[in-house]
Amino acid sequence: MKKQLCYMLILVLFGVVSCKDGKKESKEIATKETNEQKGLKDYFAEDFHMGVAVSPVSFEGESKDLILAEYNSLTPENVMKMGVIHPKKDEFNWEPADKIVAFAQENNLKVRGHALVWHQQTGNWIFKDEAGNDVSREVLLDRMKAHIDSVVGRYKGKIYAWDVVNEAMDDNPDNFLRDSKWLEIIGDDFLTKAFEFAHEADPEAKLFYNDYNIIIPEKRDRVLKLIAKLKEEDAPIDGIGIQGHWSIFSPSEEELRKALKMYSETGLDVQITELDVSLYKWEKEQRERCPDESDEFTEERKLAQIEAYQKFFKVFREYKEELTGITFWNISDRNTWLDRYPVEGRKNYPLLFDENYKRKQVYDSIIQFSKK
Repeated sequence: MKKQLCYMLILVLFGVVSCKDGKKESKEIATKETNEQKGLKDYFAEDFHMGVAVSPVSFEGESKDLILAEYNSLTPENVMKMGVIHPKKDEFNWEPADKIVAFAQENNLKVRGHALVWHQQTGNWIFKDEAGNDVSREVLLDRMKAHIDSVVGRYKGKIYAWDVVNEAMDDNPDNFLRDSKWLEIIGDDFLTKAFEFAHEADPEAKLFYNDYNIIIPEKRDRVLKLIAKLKEEDAPIDGIGIQGHWSIFSPSEEELRKALKMYSETGLDVQITELDVSLYKWEKEQRERCPDESDEFTEERKLAQIEAYQKFFKVFREYKEELTGITFWNISDRNTWLDRYPVEGRKNYPLLFDENYKRKQVYDSIIQFSKK
């Protein structure tokens, strides 16, 4: 920057530009360099934690630099899920999760643990006996507790929040809870038990229920019913995690605002835990890509994504007192889970950073909603 200012002084001395022009351009240079030094964590420092989902390989090269520049919270995308970290009854795979926690400790970053009890990515061993039959309620509760004690206990004091139960609501609006092995064998109090076990393992950790599509009114209302039930059962729940797997098509600003209002009124912390904005409409089931299905990141799609992100951050800013964190699901458009789901091989561009880890235009469009 000093070289640039000296150059401007020379131009002024030789009459190439006026002092007024020189001061203006110098100010613009200084402002640009200051902005380049600030990240999301700095822009929104007075509002909420800014996080990102990572894997151990994220801490290499440009992705590492981006993480340190932009974020102050990490969520392990997969390596703390039961199927990865606890693949067999008496076998734990600690190394990947340890690497993420160690990186966070070294760089003064927060960590959200994800996820303790889920119907997917769960080793089948936990539900079956040696003969291949379903275990009893008592055995499954013992195994759940042992898993939570081991994982939460290992990272006690290093992980500030856990997604204790993930996606327990059924997608069918006519049902309440999802038909899972947890529900089938234990009963609907498996959620309360999971929260109790997690609280015993680390009384200081914030404990969340986490789910997707819970901005949609009918599913939102079922989640609120679940929260009320957990409170009635004295479950030590601290927060609601809203998976922000949204798109340029939905949710509407009104739906988001009303959901945040209703969740905030429960008295629990509220976080956006898995934010991305897809270029395509929501689809639940995996399918093959259609021959004529374009995945080009057109100008039209780019502008629609900017509009969607602005809409969401406008509402986030209104609820900055209630929202305690926002976590993006993946680092950049180079590699996202939406490149594989629901359509394998269809490129998506759902994040704030492009395939070269550079800020997209959408980045600048949302920082206007920060206090800067």
